[in-house]
Amino acid sequence: MSTHHAFVVREQPPAIVLDDGEQPREISPLWLRERTQAPDQLEPLTRQRLFDSHAIDATLTLVSAFRVDEYHAAIAFSDGHRETYDLRVLADELDDATAFPAPEPWDASLDQERVRFDWRRVLEEPAYFRASLEAYLHYGYLVLYGVPTDPERILQVGGHYGYVKETNFGRYFEVYSRPSGNDLAYRSVALGPHTDNPYRNPVPGIQLLHCLVNETSGGLSTLADSLKVLEQLRHETPEGYELLKTTSVRFRFIDAGTELVTHRTMIQTDDDGHPTGVHYSPRLDALPLLSEAQTRLFHRARQRLGELLTDPAYEVRFALEAGELMLFDNSRVLHGRTSYNTDEGHRHLQGCYLDTDGPRERFASLLKYRDPIEEVA
Repeated sequence: MSTHHAFVVREQPPAIVLDDGEQPREISPLWLRERTQAPDQLEPLTRQRLFDSHAIDATLTLVSAFRVDEYHAAIAFSDGHRETYDLRVLADELDDATAFPAPEPWDASLDQERVRFDWRRVLEEPAYFRASLEAYLHYGYLVLYGVPTDPERILQVGGHYGYVKETNFGRYFEVYSRPSGNDLAYRSVALGPHTDNPYRNPVPGIQLLHCLVNETSGGLSTLADSLKVLEQLRHETPEGYELLKTTSVRFRFIDAGTELVTHRTMIQTDDDGHPTGVHYSPRLDALPLLSEAQTRLFHRARQRLGELLTDPAYEVRFALEAGELMLFDNSRVLHGRTSYNTDEGHRHLQGCYLDTDGPRERFASLLKYRDPIEEVA
């Protein structure tokens, strides 16, 4: 049983009381009834309920409760259900601990070997694949090397890490300099740090960029972790940070056949308000209509965000060579590139998008079905 959660089983009046070292509190009969462990209440394979928990009588009460042994309590409910509960299972419910590696904000000092993996070993060794997934979940990006440069190989890599998401750019897209392209990515100009498709709902969760040819000395890839940058931004300007977190911004994309518009905040958060990334593209956003003072504060905050994202203390730069592939969280890790000279030679990348939950699903599957995995060298 969790060392943080202990239960007192009270017989009169019947109750299960949580004692976690703070103020003891009685657990609602509704909470207990919903968390039934009875075999006839749960489908054995999926552990999904065989009854509608939303239809439980809101006036449900405990009829009786007594401790069977150290870890079990027998409980009877006013709806006639009787069950012996394993209190350790209830403690695990309260812990709600995740098996997924926690994000680790990083800056330019991050050892790049932590995120570089051999594609051939990823395919052949489950332990090595799991290590790459763990690195991605920690740092928000990977660089795979040894990826064949034949057409559409990117779809195999994408399918190994998750589910390829089709957009108006297709299942995958070609990135090389062409004057008629419908995005600045299809030029040889420098691209500042940005997230892709902030105008789309939902925003693509993960991006892959696979280098097929690189004959230029420029075109360096850049990456920066918004989680680390946001820590600094919040420290410097908490009011500006809050505006970026709560003020909706319009993002718009237009080409000859498409117009996509959506409104969202520049700082992305989870349900608890903790930052998980940003929506950032100075080519595609528009200042919201605020008061004069708030407009200037908002602008200064987004200006400082841009400065931090290109600060050498936070930004990593490297040449993505032929046979290398970057896979990164599109909202967390902002990407860009330096300009390059097309007279030097050809530079050709392919890109595609994945849904966010793919690597987490792959990681959970490996945890569930693997034998104990030794440390990967």
